[in-house]
Amino acid sequence: MSENQTPTGTARTARLTRSTSESSVLVEVDLDGTGQSSIDSSVPFFDHMLTALSKHSLIDLTVKASGDTHIDAHHTVEDVAITLGEALGQALGTKAGIRRFGEATIPLDEALANAVVDVSGRPYLVHTGEPAGQEYHLIGGHFTGSLTRHVFESIAFHARICLHMTVLSGRDPHHIVEAQFKAFARALRSAIEPDPRVSGIPSTKGSL
Repeated sequence: MSENQTPTGTARTARLTRSTSESSVLVEVDLDGTGQSSIDSSVPFFDHMLTALSKHSLIDLTVKASGDTHIDAHHTVEDVAITLGEALGQALGTKAGIRRFGEATIPLDEALANAVVDVSGRPYLVHTGEPAGQEYHLIGGHFTGSLTRHVFESIAFHARICLHMTVLSGRDPHHIVEAQFKAFARALRSAIEPDPRVSGIPSTKGSL
């Protein structure tokens, strides 16, 4: 992990584990990294998406997970997303000095996705625009299309962020999912980065 720190000298890092009868998960994050990652969720397509999330958010990310994927990938993917959300929330700390809002519209060939993030402290997800039947596609042999929304929902609720994700176009199921992860990554990058013009909490309430 990077040793970068915020202007206040506090490292924005977290290391969390989650263990259930269905999975075992380790997640490490450094919000001020360079996009380096070491990902092994035991679900190959999800690894691909998390690697893209790390690369384009510039968050250094380690994920090590195992679980009952012989039954279904759902439990392991869900538990990784929950733990990642909790790690992001912990690493953000008081959220002093951040931009708070971020937005990105990202293409991947025929697919186009828009993500808007508010590090609000109020968890919320709006997820729209996927073509009919996308939720039923099995991508990479393990990852069901319906998991995409569930991943964003789990991250948003456990990181306590507001996320609006809109798929604007797309035909290929792989491209539709990957465009969303990259859009989220870029929007999150903008929202959590320090703003040199901001001192304190970016809210009229005084807390986020």
